[in-house]
Amino acid sequence: METSQYLSLIDQELNKMPDFVKEYNLGTSHSLATSYQYLTEIRRFFDWLRQEQLSHAKTNQDISIQTLENLRRNDIMLYIDFLQHSKNQQGHLNSPTTINRSINALRSLYKFLTITADNNHGQPYFDRNVMLKIDSLNNTKTLNYRAHVLESHMYTGDLKYQFMQFLNQEYEKKCNKQALVSFKMNKERDMAIIALILGTGIRVSECAGSNLANINLKEAILDVRRKGGQRDSVPIASWTIEYIKAYQEIRADRYHADKNEQAFFLTYYHGKTKRITTNAIEKMVNKYSAAFGHPLTPHKLRHTLASELYAVTKDQVLVAQQLGQKGTSATDLYTHVDQRKQRDALEKISKNSEKNNQDTE
Repeated sequence: METSQYLSLIDQELNKMPDFVKEYNLGTSHSLATSYQYLTEIRRFFDWLRQEQLSHAKTNQDISIQTLENLRRNDIMLYIDFLQHSKNQQGHLNSPTTINRSINALRSLYKFLTITADNNHGQPYFDRNVMLKIDSLNNTKTLNYRAHVLESHMYTGDLKYQFMQFLNQEYEKKCNKQALVSFKMNKERDMAIIALILGTGIRVSECAGSNLANINLKEAILDVRRKGGQRDSVPIASWTIEYIKAYQEIRADRYHADKNEQAFFLTYYHGKTKRITTNAIEKMVNKYSAAFGHPLTPHKLRHTLASELYAVTKDQVLVAQQLGQKGTSATDLYTHVDQRKQRDALEKISKNSEKNNQDTE
């Protein structure tokens, strides 16, 4: 989704919120995507408060700060129970991940109201933070199980090279005439996008947001703006450089880019040159990977790089740095993707047991 779209959606949410939520949104440094998700979760919570008559406000905009201040742990637990028994748009019960996102949104709001906010008296709105008494839901799937599922949706090893070769030589044979015109127009660009994500592990939004000045192919470095606005620089895998250069050579002419156009990845539609959107990248990766026979998302391309990097280095801190993550908790999963260590240990145990049995005979 484009920045302008997120800003518009955030404004729509804020227009129906009380002033203290507007202050919260200004006082936090979440990415636009996270800000929008959290505001939708806060809206859902406020709707529930009014529905259950824990607030007598006629609209969410009228919900008072005192209502939030006086909520008890049991009230929040009732809300979580409501979420657990609610269905999403697909008709399925909300997953623990979805419910935890709602919990995190409320934690973020309460942290602002009880710590960060500075009202007219130089103090936060209130002191009692009921969300400190609320635990996240446990995900019943183990890291091993999640890693096994993740591994089946990545392009590790030779598979990523086979995918690039498929795009270069085979994909156009599977296209209809209309799709073929678009593919030939965008082939170099699309392959460069996929190679860059596979070769750096950047997020799809970071890829779409890349500018000409951010890419230094001589040093194989990409400057990115991370979630929350932080600037970062990451190495680019050497095998991806040829794809990026191939796109660079045709970028200006094919997409009618003038010297003032800063966006690196472009689209040209109805006579207009624009920056490619995250949504367009997601659709493009889904389309190509499905044709390849191994459907995945741009996020799984990011997982591919992280998994392979950990397999080589066994260094979670290094992986976290490459991905632009503040800690290593999110990289725990990659330590389980390659289960050879576990298998080797089991084999060693088996051999030791056999040897001990032979010695006692």
